[in-house]
Amino acid sequence: MECEDASQRFGVTIMLPAGSDGYLRRMDPQQLAERVVARMYDHDPFSIWLGIERVEVVPGRCVLRMVVREEMMNGFAIAHGGITYSLADSALAFASNSHGIQAVSVETSITHTRPVQAGDVLTATSEELNRSTRFATYQITITDQAGKGVAFFKGTVFRTGTLWEI
Repeated sequence: MECEDASQRFGVTIMLPAGSDGYLRRMDPQQLAERVVARMYDHDPFSIWLGIERVEVVPGRCVLRMVVREEMMNGFAIAHGGITYSLADSALAFASNSHGIQAVSVETSITHTRPVQAGDVLTATSEELNRSTRFATYQITITDQAGKGVAFFKGTVFRTGTLWEI
């Protein structure tokens, strides 16, 4: 796995397992990130239900956007905190898996700084702060349509060492 990590860090081509025709597949880190995130999203009914749109995917970084709907409101007539948390959690998942190694969250936290209303357009930007062979840490900033921060999320993931099959 360290070889795979180093190859992505320095932008060299990654050799993927042989396909059904027996030929090795070559894929650069950007292609790998896009394919892994597309596979994850296509098998993620909750992110699809949220209406998440993938704006940008690069290795270690992901930008997602969604529109807050009326059924996402709580008893205070603001978006349920789980909405911003879920958007951030999806950004964490996509960014941390974009290197082609399966990763799962082990610790997360969120700070809500502004109320979110129905109709607001939220953007989650995930940035990789640190990555090692087994752990990685990400900061996710969630902004509204005016660019104001509404929540700040930090997540740590465990990198399992298992390659994504794409």
